[in-house]
Amino acid sequence: MPVLTTASPPAGAVPAEATGGRAGRSDRNRRALAGLVFLLPGLLCFAFFAWWPIGRSVVLSLQQTNLVDPPVWVGLHNFEVLFADPLLPTALLNTLWFTVLSLLIGLPAPLVLAVLISELRRFGALARVLVYLPVIVPPVVSVLLWKLFYDPDSGLVNGVLGLVGLGPYPWLQSSDWAMPSLVIEATWAGAGGAVLIYLAALAGVPRELYEAAETDGASVARRVVHITLPQLRGVILVLLLLQIIGCLQVFTEPYVMTDGGPENATVTVLLMIYRYAFLFGDYGTATALSVLLACVLAGVSAIYLRLTRGWGSR
Repeated sequence: MPVLTTASPPAGAVPAEATGGRAGRSDRNRRALAGLVFLLPGLLCFAFFAWWPIGRSVVLSLQQTNLVDPPVWVGLHNFEVLFADPLLPTALLNTLWFTVLSLLIGLPAPLVLAVLISELRRFGALARVLVYLPVIVPPVVSVLLWKLFYDPDSGLVNGVLGLVGLGPYPWLQSSDWAMPSLVIEATWAGAGGAVLIYLAALAGVPRELYEAAETDGASVARRVVHITLPQLRGVILVLLLLQIIGCLQVFTEPYVMTDGGPENATVTVLLMIYRYAFLFGDYGTATALSVLLACVLAGVSAIYLRLTRGWGSR
């Protein structure tokens, strides 16, 4: 009876499995290398235009320089000068106050407009154009236009309010009215982009949900609360974070419209940075304040993302 024997592989032979595994790894390495080659230009641009300026700013915040003569290393002296400035707490509170007002006014306004426009059966396209039109106006032009509107004697705002027996109000000349005036202008100028984003998100909400709610007799308010807001939760969270970051960096409105007045009521952190750098020539202290602002923004973003993790998918 023949005996079946298993032939042993010749000496030095490599198993097929090992050869296939090596070939697979080699193929993956080639694909990874190709991907890295395609990413390299973008990574270099990002490193040159983002990480290098950040690192250079940290170094500059520890130096005293006018950007012409050789810099002098002063350590933390710039931060000491900054914290000794009595205007810094005022600028921080003003920036925080602008952010709070912007969230109270500028966060719900685009969402309300988007819901109203989405319900239009006619002239929906025209409404989208009109809402987005302020966004394409250059920011400085927009601020100067509203500065004319706020004129206490011949401005459009007081003129309209006068028709109903209100005013006139010293919008930009009053420390109480100046900051809300800036917030109204900023909301008008920037709400159009958020409205279009909300409209795009609303287009993805299943119509069956609204039809079922209408069949059950739900009012418009209940449909918005129980359908629209939960469906847009992720978009709202992203836009909220972007608005917080943008508001903490407000500069154009207080610089062009009020120059920080009246009585420093609209001085913001970025306006202080501008003054240190271009009015006082103290680039080291200006950069120190920029570094502190960057740290605050990074901390706010990290805390916000930590607290809202998973909210958009609930």
